[in-house]
Order: sequence, then structure tokens, then C-alpha cells
Amino acid sequence: MKEWLTYLIGVIVLVCGIPIGLMLKKATKEELKSGKKYFKIIWIGCLILAVIAAFVPIAVVLKRTVIFSLLFIAIVSFISWKN
Repeated sequence: MKEWLTYLIGVIVLVCGIPIGLMLKKATKEELKSGKKYFKIIWIGCLILAVIAAFVPIAVVLKRTVIFSLLFIAIVSFISWKN
């Protein structure tokens, strides 16, 4: 698969994290108050791990998968955490 197409699909999946985060926020209003600190920890932790994964010498396909997965989780948890 062309390199640009792989990144395009990854960005589309990351953009899909926005409505998923909004649905999660709407569905779990009562849990958000007690779990707000955990969403923040997940958000920051995933961002840090994504940056670290960018510099780890592993296969390119695995590296992309790990980075896009961590960024997706970070987006969903950030939207759920943010007011």
C-alpha cells in the first residue's frame, strides 16, 4: 500500500475518535466526575508513549500501528476528560 494512503487511513481513524469520545462522554456522565483524573492520566500517558514509540527501533508497520492506536486512545480520553 502506498505510504500516503496508510497515513490517510490513520488520520481518518484518528478523526473518528472525536465522535467516539463524545458518545463516551454522553453515555458515562455520572462516571466522569469520579474518573476525571484517570482520563487525564490515560491522555497524557498515551501521548508520552506515542512519542517514545516514534523513536523505538521496531518494524515500520508495527510502529505505525502502535502510534496510531495510542493517539486514538489519547483523543478519546481527552474528549471524555475535557469539559
